[in-house]
Amino acid sequence: QVQLVESGGGLVQAGGSLRLSCAASGSIFSINAMGWYRQAPGKQRELVTKITSGGSSNYADSVKGRFTISRDNAKNTVWLQMNSLKPEDTAVYYCNAELQASRWSYERRYWGQGTQVTVSS
Repeated sequence: QVQLVESGGGLVQAGGSLRLSCAASGSIFSINAMGWYRQAPGKQRELVTKITSGGSSNYADSVKGRFTISRDNAKNTVWLQMNSLKPEDTAVYYCNAELQASRWSYERRYWGQGTQVTVSS
């Protein structure tokens, strides 16, 4: 089994910072992309940012210049540094990994349990 365990969410005032982390563990052969999605109440889950094993990353327009994703391939861990937070960043943030569990398995997506980020105005 594969597990993605997130940490680092919480309550912060507008303009503040938070750092999320996500560690993948279990039966893992290789990880392609890792990333973060978020879902606000009443809204669909949306991509925030993702990073490939080679280090290429992309960001949603709404977070460009404020959020930074980083990754340690050896530790199967990804971080999301969130600066200049805004109330509209309030959401449950989900870690995502596109990986192969074994040499013989297809690549599929795995999700973390989600961590709440609340930004007060």
